[in-house]
Amino acid sequence: MGETSAKLTLGDQDLSLPVRSGSVGPDVVDIRKLYGQRGVFTYDPGFTSTASCESKLTYIDGDAGVLLHRGYPIDQLAEQSTFMEVAYLLLNDELPNAEELDRFTYTISRHTMVHEQLATFFRGFRRDAHPMAIMCGVVGALSSFYHDSTDITDPRQRMIASHRLIAKMPTLAAMAYKYSVGQPFLYPDNTLSYPGNFLRMTFGVPAEKYEVDPLIEQAMDRIFILHADHEQNASTSTVRLAGSSGANPFACIAAGIACLWGPAHGGANEAALNMLREIGRPERIPEYIARAKDKDDPFRLMGFGHRVYKNYDPRAKVMQKTANEVLDKLGVTDPVFDVARELEQIALKDDYFVEKKLYPNVDFYSGVILSAIGFPTSMFTVLFALARTVGWVAQWNEMIADPDQKIGRPRQLYVGPTQRDYVPLDKR
Repeated sequence: MGETSAKLTLGDQDLSLPVRSGSVGPDVVDIRKLYGQRGVFTYDPGFTSTASCESKLTYIDGDAGVLLHRGYPIDQLAEQSTFMEVAYLLLNDELPNAEELDRFTYTISRHTMVHEQLATFFRGFRRDAHPMAIMCGVVGALSSFYHDSTDITDPRQRMIASHRLIAKMPTLAAMAYKYSVGQPFLYPDNTLSYPGNFLRMTFGVPAEKYEVDPLIEQAMDRIFILHADHEQNASTSTVRLAGSSGANPFACIAAGIACLWGPAHGGANEAALNMLREIGRPERIPEYIARAKDKDDPFRLMGFGHRVYKNYDPRAKVMQKTANEVLDKLGVTDPVFDVARELEQIALKDDYFVEKKLYPNVDFYSGVILSAIGFPTSMFTVLFALARTVGWVAQWNEMIADPDQKIGRPRQLYVGPTQRDYVPLDKR
């Protein structure tokens, strides 16, 4: 990394601040000593212009539509790799060779079971509890069962906890679904792949043999890969912030799940599908297109455009192909999917959408795919959390190993009253 400096003028003072350069991307002005030496700090609501950490995991260039994991383009990983390979890559810097992948997959498969007493946690929730509410509670409770992997100063325990979280998340997600529909839990089958095992635990029943459809299995694997990590988004930053206090890994991931639950973050694919259902039929699309263009109409097209990507979402290209494969294979006749396909074509050609770069994003397609497979919308964010757990634990591990990491402590611009004296109750 090269290092230059930037000049900041405060009144009649010129301050020199170090400028750091990463391996790729914009330079970063280092303001760490600004408050200690000069008594001022920066104002950046949402931290949209502030780097909170140094990371080697994921790089995003929103203008160019680029997403890299450890340097590998997301489309190459999604189309040629597997979720287990990507998980290994995020945790271990490099793609595995065949022996390393076999060993890693075997290790993950041997952690898929959850403690039998965890079933009692599920039965404590109402039947109509949202699956994300269940996941927040149950994942946080894992720390009460696995005391041998909560010492964050021990690299071996950190890795065991990481493996456990990656392995047990599909089991817990499937249990949340089964509980909501009143069906018995299914134990994992470690002869199956990671996505295949999850599909069986979710849709299989004890009285029948569940056959995993290879195309659906591949679609789930791609969805997991495309959601594995996405740099310092809100939930990842939450995991890092919680981890900076020394909290155990299970609590940190539970905090990430809680943040992901927000409709502005993990609920976007559910919102996109609900929009398609509101439109209802392809012939109503022009009406909703007109409403979307009307700045005085509160209606907004969900699943189009992205806060980070000012060009096409690179994940959406793979998801579009997968959506077409799944819909064709399943032969779904729901008009909602006809609306999705028609709306996609209109948005890709309409000057209004092209000029504003409102392309279909990953949420537009993932909601369509998950619904076609049979997942209720309440499970969409759970699946997002399942996949993102890999990124969360990789980011958490990187943070814990960073000697420069300090407990998170954002500043504020205070605009409340200045100091004033207390007035007794009888004089107010």
